[in-house]
Amino acid sequence: MWPFICQFIEKLFRETIEPAVRGANNHLSTFSFTKIDIGHQPLRINGVKVYTENVDKRQIILDLQISFVGNCEIDLEIKRYFCRAGVKSIQIHGTMRVILEPLIGDMPLIGALSLFFLRKPLLEINWTGLTNLLDVPGLNGLSDTIILDIISNYLVLPNRITVPLVSEVQIAQLRFPIPKGVLRIHFIEAQDLEGKDTYLKGIVKGKSDPYGIIRVGNQIFQSKVIKENLNPKWNEVYEALVYEHPGQELEIELFDEDPDKDDFLGSLMIDLIEVEKERLLDEWFTLDEVSKGKLHLKLEWLTLMPTAENLDKVLTSIRADKDQANDGLSSALLILYLDSARNLPVSYILVDTHYK
Repeated sequence: MWPFICQFIEKLFRETIEPAVRGANNHLSTFSFTKIDIGHQPLRINGVKVYTENVDKRQIILDLQISFVGNCEIDLEIKRYFCRAGVKSIQIHGTMRVILEPLIGDMPLIGALSLFFLRKPLLEINWTGLTNLLDVPGLNGLSDTIILDIISNYLVLPNRITVPLVSEVQIAQLRFPIPKGVLRIHFIEAQDLEGKDTYLKGIVKGKSDPYGIIRVGNQIFQSKVIKENLNPKWNEVYEALVYEHPGQELEIELFDEDPDKDDFLGSLMIDLIEVEKERLLDEWFTLDEVSKGKLHLKLEWLTLMPTAENLDKVLTSIRADKDQANDGLSSALLILYLDSARNLPVSYILVDTHYK
């Protein structure tokens, strides 16, 4: 299948990514791919998990442990600035979810195929001409790391690639499904963190300036920094939409803020199936990957209701907690599908032409 997958990837680059890049910035209006060769080394699937519980009977859910190490050749140019750059090799490792839905009673039995990563994959890209690319106006604030983050997040929920296999499928509902629920994260406090700051060239051990990074899919929140404290109290609240379960997890990392490079203070990963089952978790969690430290979280699973009959009750409840979140707590979710437009005014395109 690999040669045909490569054909699909090339089509995706030319028909989706290239126009998106051109429209993202006026300086990139002459951006184009001059060569797209993904290479002959196919993607490896190292393991497959199939879900049989808590799954709609008209869908099949697969989690694929994928690994791709490929020598590819992707060349691009921005004619306006005589800029050429490219990619020599790509590595990507992570868990890709594949959803086959809806199942239908006629061939090919599957109405559509959806692909996405449950969490940010490990991505490495070997660039050529990256310095030239980052000199282009509009891109000079970027870096290699920022570009990798942008690409990775594009692959992670709620972003997804949906391929219809029959014409009758409602593609918009598959590409932009209603969330399964809302996770309310009370990021409360930590205790007994490691002291990373040192004085007198490391002889005296000091404290830390801890903060947290919270991830659910590509939704990322960062807490405030508590200065010089190994038992910090944040008392912050965040709300994240959950699009897939089972499979999605709450990821938390703690760091000590430093002028040069922030030090790692521990991590935590919580399966959202457990939160949904309990509805409310208020616990101290032991931090992973460090010798000591624990984190106090209160996690609420909120189910979306199709009508507004309980809205007054919800509003009363969140008013009591209104001081907890910077933006206030949510009471309802608005989902807007932009379907089509008509009779738009004519636009004029300015084309740069260079003569030799």
